[in-house]
Amino acid sequence: MPIEKRWVVRPQGDPRAVEELSSRLSMSPVLTNLLVQRGIDTVEKAKKFFSPQLSDLHDPFLMKDMDRAVARVEQAVRDHEKVMIYGDYDVDGTTAVSLVYKFLSQIGHKDLLFYIPDRYVDGYGISIRSIDHAVRKGVKLVIALDCGIKAVEKVAYAKERGVDFIICDHHLPADEIPAAVAVLDPKRTDCTYPFDELSGCGVGFKLVEAYSRKNGIPFSKIEHLLDLLVVSIASDIVPLVDENRILAYYGLRKLNSSPSKGLLSIIKICGLEGHDITIDDIVFKIGPRINAAGRMRMDEEDENAAPSGGHAAVSLLIEGNEREAQKFGNVIDSFNQDRKSIDRSVTQEAHDFIESNPQLKSMKSTVIYNPKWMKGIVGIVASRLIESYYRPTVVLTKSNGLVTGSARSVQGFDLYQAVESCSDLLENFGGHMYAAGLTMREENVAKFTERFNDYVERNIDPAILVPQVDVDSELLFSDITGEFHRQLNRFQPFGPGNTAPVFMTRGACNRGDAKLVGAECDHLRMDLTQRQKPYTTIPSIAFQQPTHYEWVRSGRPVSVCYQIVENHYRGTVSTQLRIKDIKPETGK
Repeated sequence: MPIEKRWVVRPQGDPRAVEELSSRLSMSPVLTNLLVQRGIDTVEKAKKFFSPQLSDLHDPFLMKDMDRAVARVEQAVRDHEKVMIYGDYDVDGTTAVSLVYKFLSQIGHKDLLFYIPDRYVDGYGISIRSIDHAVRKGVKLVIALDCGIKAVEKVAYAKERGVDFIICDHHLPADEIPAAVAVLDPKRTDCTYPFDELSGCGVGFKLVEAYSRKNGIPFSKIEHLLDLLVVSIASDIVPLVDENRILAYYGLRKLNSSPSKGLLSIIKICGLEGHDITIDDIVFKIGPRINAAGRMRMDEEDENAAPSGGHAAVSLLIEGNEREAQKFGNVIDSFNQDRKSIDRSVTQEAHDFIESNPQLKSMKSTVIYNPKWMKGIVGIVASRLIESYYRPTVVLTKSNGLVTGSARSVQGFDLYQAVESCSDLLENFGGHMYAAGLTMREENVAKFTERFNDYVERNIDPAILVPQVDVDSELLFSDITGEFHRQLNRFQPFGPGNTAPVFMTRGACNRGDAKLVGAECDHLRMDLTQRQKPYTTIPSIAFQQPTHYEWVRSGRPVSVCYQIVENHYRGTVSTQLRIKDIKPETGK
């Protein structure tokens, strides 16, 4: 049975501000209400929101240690030192490595190599193995991206071996900062940079921007790197406000007009060529393919060579030859197909286990362990289980002699605190309110399960366990004109901090042939209209919501909440409603 959702209508904007903006911007009050809800309550703020300017980016030298970082890169370039670009195996890390690698290549530095850790051999972050690899290759400087802020011992080890580090990270630091040449992280308590929500790739871009400023390279010469940066911003789910909105806005322009050869190959594989690519397209189509390489276990592993999982993703993203990029793209896509197959299989196993265990099924949280599951997909499985059971979830497996796993939360519950309450049982953990990674000894699994479940039982508000759909405002279908949709598109790019608006309409009914579509027949396609003039019928799709098929097909009334999207089909672009939830109107 599907989980019943509660709809919560957000507080509406101040009527006077809504009316003033509507008049001065010649825009529907429904849309100016969205502006005011987002804190954009003046014409000046609205103009800045709708027309982001690169000139409003913050000075990169406001970031602590930026001057030291630039000076060390200048030294490496001047002295022809061998530099290793190092990054995490996810999308943020691989795009960051690709961005910095492409920039240093662009300015003529030839002594470059890159290293992406293998999640099954190196684990997360900077590893001793990677430092030894750098020493063997004669590396003098490592630029670490999207990781390293807690690598105190690893950086000290590298220094003993004659290897300097520049760290570009965006995660929360511990009490001790690594003794690197420079540590760029806007979340440092001693860093006064005006915006602390950059992605890891974003911090790397600020290093590139600072180096360019110092060395007389115009911004136009590095703007081509923004297609990589927007892929990072979208995939890492950072807030799309302030600098991130500006960088994503121009990154999408680049991605849609002239993407790099590597990204173009993925765009073609995704079937997005010729489309207006959005943040959603990156999150659901482009990003997962890049991520897949780092998730998959390679068949062979040469201890003396750099890992080749996420390595393949970077090889794709820095490739300048279209034919070669297409080959790499096909490899990446095959990783993704394998990942999806394993993901579906493991999710079904986990689901079956929960369904066969009444005690586990009735709890307010899920902790599930199977030593045979692949480490690279447990985070995806945790997210899938939340879709079915909607409660804090931890999925564990075994890797390199330790139990390791991923945790995911539901809206409003601080998962990190729950994991931290069990820290004495853990070898390592990290994350934030809604996602975490953890490692423990196998003998601690039972105790961790008990303690974690007990913490959730005692601390979670039962109301949180009912999924919530936040509705921006009520809307009539007759309001959804071509001009309304055009103006709504100006609010993009959508993401955290500027979410795609969700509207609610009452008294809707199907007018046409409602169908269950998709391989599993679990998507409901219909043509919705309202029983009031002027009649407007809009094609609609409710993904994974087959429950109310018979009710809808009969033409009986429903209330729906939805997003307004563009549907691309056989070269035709049309307005479509992406239904978030359906409630039958039983009293009518």
